[in-house]
Amino acid sequence: MLEKTRGIILHQIKYTDSGIIAHLYTRKFGRQSLLIKGMRNKKAGKHNILFQPMFILDLELYYKPSRELQTLKEFSVSFTPYDIHSNIKKSCVAIFIGEVLTSVLKEESPHEEMFDYIEESIIYFDNCKENFANFHIAFLAGLSSFLGFEPGCRMNINDSFFDMINGKFVPIPPVHGKYATGEVSKILADFFAASYDTIGNITLTGRQRNEVLDTLLKYYSLHLPGLRKMNSLEVLKEVFS
Repeated sequence: MLEKTRGIILHQIKYTDSGIIAHLYTRKFGRQSLLIKGMRNKKAGKHNILFQPMFILDLELYYKPSRELQTLKEFSVSFTPYDIHSNIKKSCVAIFIGEVLTSVLKEESPHEEMFDYIEESIIYFDNCKENFANFHIAFLAGLSSFLGFEPGCRMNINDSFFDMINGKFVPIPPVHGKYATGEVSKILADFFAASYDTIGNITLTGRQRNEVLDTLLKYYSLHLPGLRKMNSLEVLKEVFS
């Protein structure tokens, strides 16, 4: 059946000498994989950049639920993340976010509200000209609500430890041992309560940023068993250290 939807590119892999398989998250069908023949030849190669992470495309495809690889009929660009792909720091963030989304988004699980959050986040990030060093942390904090394990807000200043098993801030370290330090817990509480427009007010050293990111990824892995290691993590840490 011929279907129209919008999709966010997560990553691509080579397929034969001239084709690619593009992995993307669509608004109508959830995560999908598209077989695109001829994309790496000289004639069509100019379009290959459009299938890099964080490009947003309007798609027309031959969709069949039982098919592992969907077939693309045609596409047009909905949003081009110019600044993301011209700024090395933003490019590192885009690759990292693409890796995270590839790991956490399940096949054929549409979630329109989550798609809208990701789309709006990409557009915000591309338009953000300064104070974006904390964006990837804020993105993960916000994404957790759509994945079903957003923690409750810290209601009391004495709740000094983030309990990663139960997803809440508590006054004493939990006996199970899966909790964040007092310093990291305070920062996480700020991120979970912040918006993109206010994350620039959260001042972090490189060490703090990396510790908070490691803690968030550990929190994700506790609630999403099977979360794979992010290959781009160390590069990202180095860029924002």
